[in-house]
Order: sequence, then C-alpha cells, then structure tokens
Amino acid sequence: MTDPRIYDMLADAFHAEDTRLLFTLLGDGNMHWATALEGLGCRLIHARHEHCAVSMAMAAANAGEAVGVASVTCGPGLTQIMTALATAVRAHLPLVVFAGEAPLRQAWYNQEIDQAPFVTATGATYIRAIAPARMADQVREAFFIARQERRPVVIGVPFDLQAQPAPDVKPYQPSTTLLPKLGRMQPDPAQLAEVARAVAAASRVIVVAGRGAKAADAAAACVALADRCGGLLAATLPVRGLFHDHPFDLGVAGGFSSDTARAAFAEADLVLAVGASVTHHTADGGKLWPEARVVQIDSRPIGFNQGRRVADLYLQADARAGVEALLAALPEAPATPGFRSAALAERLQTAPADATPFPARPGLLDPRAVIRRLDAILPRDWEMVNASGHCSYFAAQMRGRPAEHFHTIREFGAIGNGLSYAIGVAAAKPGRPVVLFDGDGGFLMHAQELETVRRHGLPILLCLLNDGAYGSEIHKLRADGLPDVGAVFGRGDLGAVARGFGLDGAVVTDLAGLEAQIARFAETRRGMVLDFHIDDDVTSPVMRRAHPPRAH
Repeated sequence: MTDPRIYDMLADAFHAEDTRLLFTLLGDGNMHWATALEGLGCRLIHARHEHCAVSMAMAAANAGEAVGVASVTCGPGLTQIMTALATAVRAHLPLVVFAGEAPLRQAWYNQEIDQAPFVTATGATYIRAIAPARMADQVREAFFIARQERRPVVIGVPFDLQAQPAPDVKPYQPSTTLLPKLGRMQPDPAQLAEVARAVAAASRVIVVAGRGAKAADAAAACVALADRCGGLLAATLPVRGLFHDHPFDLGVAGGFSSDTARAAFAEADLVLAVGASVTHHTADGGKLWPEARVVQIDSRPIGFNQGRRVADLYLQADARAGVEALLAALPEAPATPGFRSAALAERLQTAPADATPFPARPGLLDPRAVIRRLDAILPRDWEMVNASGHCSYFAAQMRGRPAEHFHTIREFGAIGNGLSYAIGVAAAKPGRPVVLFDGDGGFLMHAQELETVRRHGLPILLCLLNDGAYGSEIHKLRADGLPDVGAVFGRGDLGAVARGFGLDGAVVTDLAGLEAQIARFAETRRGMVLDFHIDDDVTSPVMRRAHPPRAH
C-alpha cells in the first residue's frame, strides 16, 4: 500500500463533510482527487460539460437541502462555470467546487490562468490551497462558508501539489461541529404590536410565503394567520405549491400570477410577506398590489431590494416564530369574511390561469392546453423541474402539487440549465421520476447531457415546449415591429435527438395519445423526450404586459 497523497487527504476531508454525491468532469487537475473520493463510497455523476456539472450540484443542493459538491479541472474547466456560479450566488445555494490549479513546478502550462478573479467576480468565494499543512483547514472553511452563508465556494489546488505525500495533520473536524446552534429569532414587542394593529385594521389580507417560510416550517402558521384574517394565500415561485391543498390558495405571487390571483392582489389592502425577499418579480415591479401596504416578516429584512422599497412595516423574526407571535397578538374574534367567498374558491379551482383567446393553427398545440393535459396525467408525487425562458410561465400554472416536488432556479435569468437541474434532482432523489419542462432553445444549449441521463440510467421525462425559436426574443422582436428571423430556427424532431442518444423520444402534435406515452415512461423509467410542437403565436401574459405591440 502506497503512502497517502494530498489528494487522499483532501478526499477524506470532503467525505467527513458528508459528501456522498459529486458532479464532475474529470481532467488533470481533479481526476486523482475525484477517484479517491469515489473510493470512499461517494457516488459520482460524470457530466459532459463543466457548467452542467455545477448546475447539477446546485439543483441537488436545492432539492436535497445539503451542500452541493462539484469538481472541475483547472483553466478552461474553471472558466466554463461562471454562469452557474453567478446563479448560485444569487439563489443563495450552499455549494463547494473542488477545482484544480495549474502545476506550481512548471515554468509554463498552457491552461494556466489566475482563477480567483473569475470566481470572485461572480460573488463566490475563492480559496487557493497551496500550503499542505493548512489544506484540511481550508476545506473546513469552504464548507463552513457554504453552510453558514449559503454561498458557493471554490477551492483551488495545484494538481502537482495534490500528488505529493500527505502531511501529518491532526484528525479532521468537520464544519458541522462549528456551526452555532441557534433558536428561532423572536420578534420585538413594539414591532409586533405595530404590525398587529395594521393586520387588525385590514380587511383584504394576502399572506405571501417565500423560501424563508418553507425553511422555517412556517406553512401551517401562515395558513392559520390567513384563516384568522379571512385572507388569501400565495407563494413565491421558488416555493410554488406551499399551500397547494388550501381552497384559497392563489398559487404563484408575482409576474406568473394567474388572472384570478392578479385580480385579488389588485384589491388587497395588506400583503404579509413571510420569509420572502419581495423581489422585483414577486411584486411584478410594483404593479401586483398597487393599493396594499406591505409587512415583511423575516429574520434579515433588507428594506430595499432590486431597485424597490420592500415594505412599509417590518417584523424582524424567524418566519414561523414571527407569524405565531402575530397570531397570539391578534384578537380571537371569528374570522371576518374578508376576501373569501364560495365563488372565489370555485374560480381558483376551475378558472384558467390565462383566458386570452388565440386562434388555433393546424398541426400546432396551445402550450396552455399541453400543460393542462400533463397536469391531469402526471402523478402528484413526481418531481417537477421548471426551467427558464418564455415557456416557463405555462408549466408554473400546474395546480395541486406540493412545493417539495417543484424545483426551479431562475435568479440569473439564464436558459440552458433545465436538463442539468433535472439530473441534479434525479441524483439527489434516487429512483424518483423527474419531469422537466423546458423550451427547445434552452434544451439544445446542453443537449449532450442526454448521454449523461442514459449512462447513469436516470428516470427523467423531458417535456419540451418547442416553438422553433428563442421564445422570449421572437415575441419582443415582433412587439417592436422588427424581423424575428434571427431568433427562429425551426422545430425539427427533438424526439429523434433523444433516440440518437439511446433514449425514448417522440414528436407530439396531438394530445390524444399522451397518456399512453407517459404510461410507458412510468413503466420503463427510461429517459424520454416528448417534443410538443407548440404555436409560437401564443404569448404568455408576462410577455404581453412587458412588451405590448407598438403602434406603427
């Protein structure tokens, strides 16, 4: 048996940090370390592109509520992941990336580059590990930052240094032993009294829950608060479905709100944002609740976000503790009718999210009809992954599906990540069927990862809303009266692309046989692409509001 090397020591440290799943693309700078980690029992998912490896780790962290771990080699291996890192920073995802660095002992190396500025420009942390006696401590620091600050960290180690004998260091102490054990932050009594008066005086209350509410297990408290006020419930897009089984759930709060939800928000006189940062999208740029005062209940209220004032009143507290304290401070009188009525409950269950008529075109499907049919067929306990782009509005309108089975990461506005996110969810939740909703443009950016799906035997169903173009761009160009030719590419046959990678695939232009196709996927659990040829004239309400046609 050979003496342990530094890459062995570093693999041991990652393993001690509970790394059981690694997304990677191997190269000189990381292959020995990754192989050593695999030898400790870690499962490796080998991606076909470095960006995709990091995106997979992001989705796994988001779905599994653990630190996502990815690895790339030095130089171009690292520069490929900048978009993923920027997205992870904005999404507050805990992520550690092990990256190689160019060898220290060579006078010239063709992949050498100063890696730290690239990483820090995204907002992530870069740790350069070149002192063997400190490397284990630096691994612990990386995981501590990722866990405590929910921020991605890249640790870079020169690959010739990794091959040196491991130094004699003290037993590794994982970052989890250093994290402070904190209780729930309780609200200030004066703040609480002021917010309670505002709630008691309101007659049309909507409770909007965000990721902080889900993390604090505050859903039941939010429901009790809305019931007390005769109010309505809604969730931000990342936790869409948090109140899926409540009769007065409006669904998504924000630009993706349904027609019925938008009408309710327009009448609200108080919005309670619980564990939600109240982004530009959540408030639809300030247009969603024009007459309402806003109260933010959050452990870290920031006051000003994305160019807008967040709220009128603040209650600094853990989401669940704050709502429970507010409930205790409110009168025990029976709930007033407020917004609630049997007619509204009926509309919430039956009214289409967007009722705008569009003329039918032969051979093409209305994406709204596609999603309604899929919603009726797909089991409620399957994992749903919604990508970005114009098509993402339609899939977000599925109803009656819990937040824990809905996954989306949209913070940087980049398309092309959907398939990687689906792979990350499938790896984090082994054996569970995963359904991806994406467009043709985003899918084709990284279609090579279909080979990853096949090689690892992942049960992923890709539902592609194929308008033969970059959907957002064609609608913006058309609204401005400009030619759309530069954004139109043709629909092709993406089912044949899937078959070329050894998976199942078909073009869908008629929904009559859809149930049988999904039943086949459910039986085989074999990767499948359903290529829905949709009508590119059907424009989402988000796009119609943002880019109305210009008069010429």
